[in-house]
Amino acid sequence: MTWYGGIDVGSVTTKMVVIKNGKISFFHKVPSGSNFNIASGNVLAEILKIGNLSLSEFARISATGCGSSRVNFAGEQISDLKCCAKGTHQLFPDVRTVIEVGGQATKVIRVNEKGKIINFVVSERCAAGSGRFLQVIARVLQIDLSEVGALSLKSDSPIGFTTSCAVFGESEAVSRVAEGTPKEDILAGVHQALATKISTLADRVEFEEPCAMVGGGALDIGLIKRTEMALGIRLYRPEHPQIVSAFGAALHAEASGRGIKKT
Repeated sequence: MTWYGGIDVGSVTTKMVVIKNGKISFFHKVPSGSNFNIASGNVLAEILKIGNLSLSEFARISATGCGSSRVNFAGEQISDLKCCAKGTHQLFPDVRTVIEVGGQATKVIRVNEKGKIINFVVSERCAAGSGRFLQVIARVLQIDLSEVGALSLKSDSPIGFTTSCAVFGESEAVSRVAEGTPKEDILAGVHQALATKISTLADRVEFEEPCAMVGGGALDIGLIKRTEMALGIRLYRPEHPQIVSAFGAALHAEASGRGIKKT
């Protein structure tokens, strides 16, 4: 049996997906840490264990993400925009706008009926425009990131953040905690700030429905709901939103004729 792989080395998490005939067979995720080479090696080792495979059984592996150049077992590097668009289109063929909220940036991508990119915009290089902002605030509030979404939905009075800078936003959150502001109101305020940024980006690409949200940020139900309110639409969300770009990379591997590097 011939296998194809895609690996997405992100700033927070490294994901690898294995496919056969365009369908996901299995996948795995590990923290990226400070060394992308080690992270990619770790996720590959786990994938080989899960599938009881050897590297030689892969016909092709493609890499994407900010650390893709560090993946020494991939035969090609693919743009994260292309991989995100391709993976989303395979999952939701009718989607025309993709919102990816990652740990480093937020991207809004317009695609045509074939999943080809026709327009895109990427947030400024600041944590306030990405999922990193949620991590920062969760740390301030001393709660697990997985609890953020559900807790924020309990808010009746989201606070307004007066800054678009993550550093000052963190200071503002600390001040709010000292004032006794409920955690849910702080989180809902963060979600509102991110949703407003996403809405601005979506307007710049003249977003078209249906829309989907992918990336680590799409694990946060609070952010999903606030973004839906800001855009006035319902968002599609895949079951495993973090692996969409890795899935897209695997699809590129399957469609290409390049082989993997043997090491």
